[in-house]
Amino acid sequence: MKSLSPALQTHLDEGTTTLAWCWRIIRADGVTFGFTDHDRTLTFDGTEFEPESGLTASEVRSGSDLSVDAQDAQGVLSSDRITETDILDGRWDNAAVEVWRVNWSAPAERVLLRRGSIGQIRRGRVAFVAEVRSLAHVLGQTVGRTFQAGCDAALGDGRCGVDLNSPVHRGVGTVISPLRERAFSAYGLEAFASGWFSRGQLEWTSGANAGRHVEVLSHENGPDGVVVTLLEAPLRAVEFADEFIIRAGCDKRIATCSAKFANVANFRGFPHIPGQDAVLRYATKDGGHEGAVL
Repeated sequence: MKSLSPALQTHLDEGTTTLAWCWRIIRADGVTFGFTDHDRTLTFDGTEFEPESGLTASEVRSGSDLSVDAQDAQGVLSSDRITETDILDGRWDNAAVEVWRVNWSAPAERVLLRRGSIGQIRRGRVAFVAEVRSLAHVLGQTVGRTFQAGCDAALGDGRCGVDLNSPVHRGVGTVISPLRERAFSAYGLEAFASGWFSRGQLEWTSGANAGRHVEVLSHENGPDGVVVTLLEAPLRAVEFADEFIIRAGCDKRIATCSAKFANVANFRGFPHIPGQDAVLRYATKDGGHEGAVL
């Protein structure tokens, strides 16, 4: 239930209203933007809301079952403040959003209808559609530890303790040539065993993708040199002489933690937890239920 100011309630009761939508968006880098579907600039709370910004709103989809409410905001990529480059670079991902209903003839008469964050962004040739998710989406995130056989720590974090900047776990390479959309050959990693950087992280330090971090699917040493395959295709094409820093990966198994990192003391999984085969077993005439290890 929204609480309206007496002035706004009086305006709504008049029957003929002068209402506009306003969106305030705060990106992760701290930059704040204001947009409105009105035809002139509106200002309140220290933010100027740009008129006719190319943003239009869909209906709000909501329910009473704690599901994630959603609303779509559609915009034009030719806007001076919303560029295709910024969207591709992820600057708008998970940005905080406030949706206001404002009396444009008296901006002091307004109500905050919802808070949320930018979810999925669908891009077209000349426009984009950004999903505005409600705060209920936070309830879908895992909180606390998960009891599983594999390690639940992120490689290199405080719980793991592995130093990914060590020369043993960090390599510097240069692209020789793109092979496929997600794969390229490189030099500079010949001293590392095949698979050392599989499931690791790659940071581009030069070229069109400079500054971006991507996950590594596989790393192989072959007769034609080192081949690195990324989990997802880069936003911009990889070219000859692009440089990168690559860090070791981990498959979260205790055997890998021991052999590759000598870090079993910090292993954050439960390798001896019974699996589904043990849980689903039932009594049979063939034995196997005499107290021995299953």
